[in-house]
Amino acid sequence: MNNDLQSPPEQNLSALLAGIVTDVQDLFRQQVTLVRTEIREDFRKSKEAAFPMAIGLWLAGVGSILLGITLALALGPEGAGLPYWASFAIVGVAVSLVGGGLVYVGKKKFDSFNPLPDESAEALKENLEWITKPK
Repeated sequence: MNNDLQSPPEQNLSALLAGIVTDVQDLFRQQVTLVRTEIREDFRKSKEAAFPMAIGLWLAGVGSILLGITLALALGPEGAGLPYWASFAIVGVAVSLVGGGLVYVGKKKFDSFNPLPDESAEALKENLEWITKPK
């Protein structure tokens, strides 16, 4: 058997370990890049959705105010015969209850998900743990 063709086991082991460290560093960099890209993409989509949503919410708010005033006036002395203060109070309470319910539903929906990229962030976290605390 010719030993000239084989390198000593220490060199093979050190080269293997160096390759593993390089691969782990590359994987870490790629995962950080992936998380950043996903966050940027989610932020871009959120910005695109926010503008028309804000204008729509504003218009819906103005429309709701006008409809509330109309309903309160319809319940007033010329309509249902209630005093104006009572008709505006009824409409105000009804709108407040509906608004509070919608806020509650919206909060529950926001609590049900994480806006950050879950899978990429979890993989990055696992790799960081593996790098910092190898078994």
